[in-house]
Amino acid sequence: MIGVPASPAESVSTLVARNISEFRAAVSESFVPLQVSSVGADRLRGVIRGASVDEVHVNDVRATSHVVERTPELIARGDRSYFKVSLMLAGTGLLIQDDREAVLRTGDLAVYDTDRPYSLVFDDDFRTMVVMFPKHLISLPPDMIGQLTAVRISGQEGLGSLVVPYLTQLAGNLDQLAGTTGARLAHSALDLVTTVFTRELGLDESSADPHRVLVQRIRAHIDRNLASTDLGPASIAAAHFISTRHLHGLFQEQGMTVSTWIRTRRLEQCRRDLLDPMLADRPVAAIAARWGFVDAAHFSRAFKAAFSVSPSEYRSAH
Repeated sequence: MIGVPASPAESVSTLVARNISEFRAAVSESFVPLQVSSVGADRLRGVIRGASVDEVHVNDVRATSHVVERTPELIARGDRSYFKVSLMLAGTGLLIQDDREAVLRTGDLAVYDTDRPYSLVFDDDFRTMVVMFPKHLISLPPDMIGQLTAVRISGQEGLGSLVVPYLTQLAGNLDQLAGTTGARLAHSALDLVTTVFTRELGLDESSADPHRVLVQRIRAHIDRNLASTDLGPASIAAAHFISTRHLHGLFQEQGMTVSTWIRTRRLEQCRRDLLDPMLADRPVAAIAARWGFVDAAHFSRAFKAAFSVSPSEYRSAH
């Protein structure tokens, strides 16, 4: 495996694999540990170009035919949870997870979960874009995303036709992720993908399951009102014409409290702002206040508890 060093102005890495051992090392380094097999193992070739920003890993993969598997044994060794979104840029692939199979052709999207076994089968040369990110970076609950694993999402119609061109351009311009707007570009990609997931789950349709729609509506309400110091269980329940007891019950089903979710979303927005070069001159306290933290000391403690460093140290380090 040959690593092509990045230039000072570009943090895009390129891994070139000339046999199955090198390719296995390349995919495990770029993603999570994976098992790779191929009928013509001695003829397996591949190139992985990748860039990472704010925990979002974007990779452009070109390779000859092979099979990739995420086995229970490999999962047991890991300690981080990711979703991976694949966009087929050329060729065909088969994704298998959760007793579902999706044949992916050029322009098709699919999501899969690194916490559960999956297989990817490529019978011929192909090119695919893979966006890998921690589950906490999108607002939809993991169990909802779990309903979409190994489900083909067409890039030729609906929202897919709007989102796929952006992702395709991102795959071809990975160096842009290394620039000052890299974090914004990466999170824009996640926001667009989340919108597609929302449509695929039917959460924006009146015919969808009322319970799920209510949960998603409440989460969206929280995101829209994070800056409000009045945001809390009482105001949220009133805005949705339910009791606070019912509200707490909805969040308990997700394994958390309402207050914990609000704090998590506020901290995530603050973390994004601390990375934003457009806000580099804005004081940490002002960023905290922008997202509903009125007490700067409390914000600093909460941030350090969540990310292991103070807000100012996080900003300096990144």
